[in-house]
Amino acid sequence: MTRYVEKKILSIEQSEGVGARVRRSIGTSQVRNFDPFLMLDEFRVSAPAGFPDHPHRGFETVTYMLTGATEHEDFTGRRGVINPGDLQWMTAGRGIVHCEMPEKNSGEGHGLQLWVNLSKKYKMIEPNYQELLDKDIPRAATSDDLVHVKIIAGESMSTKSPVYTRTPTMYLDFTLKPKSSIFTQSIPQGWNAFVYILSGQGEFGSKKTIADAHHVLILSQDGNGLDFRNTSDKDDCRFVLIAGQPLNEPVVQRGPFVMNTQEEIQQTIEDYQYFKNGFENARNWQSEGIERSMVRD
Repeated sequence: MTRYVEKKILSIEQSEGVGARVRRSIGTSQVRNFDPFLMLDEFRVSAPAGFPDHPHRGFETVTYMLTGATEHEDFTGRRGVINPGDLQWMTAGRGIVHCEMPEKNSGEGHGLQLWVNLSKKYKMIEPNYQELLDKDIPRAATSDDLVHVKIIAGESMSTKSPVYTRTPTMYLDFTLKPKSSIFTQSIPQGWNAFVYILSGQGEFGSKKTIADAHHVLILSQDGNGLDFRNTSDKDDCRFVLIAGQPLNEPVVQRGPFVMNTQEEIQQTIEDYQYFKNGFENARNWQSEGIERSMVRD
């Protein structure tokens, strides 16, 4: 039995950060805490706008650039550039403070950022990064070359991603060429799953739901796969299919902090304000990205 679309929602563009524009599909009043996922943003940002210094605790941020480039810097001194097609899987764990700003001269940065919750046993681990260049992300295609997939996490077409997911997660970037036939992607039984459409139009699920760009499709939980096809004779259909194993734990969120209880949130706020229990490096740190944005202004 394959899954069907339970809910279809158009993601509306809104302001976020400093001058950035995002379409939030997961993490709104309509779809909040879709266990284990906290948020999915499709973002567009050009200098001097961006996401200046800010903290996280208790979950993972997954940044996947589509076009343009983002400079990343954190309070441990780690820094780098996420270029088109690259992936950064950041485990905030017990605490990180970082900034994400458009790389100068790269034009508009366009990408996706997914927030994946961590179970209680992982919320206070040391921060960690997994980074893959575009060329190192596995790809696969059907024999007729009409269905292509980048395997960011999980498995598709017998090809696996090297990314380790503490919260078991599947993250697939599909491109369906015109006139492609129906393809079925397996999804582990019991995992929560959704589709976010980046461009084009397609038909999804056993109830044959038609949807186009910027729609999020929440899938039924029963079933071990999803059927889909491109409905256009001219244009590609590109979307991400994301699924994860529910944690089934309480979620208490205060902005960039996600814990299990209100008491843990209060402790996190205190830790951040007083530079302790993981936030020690924040005391005297300011990113160079902040300084550059000030110069640009």
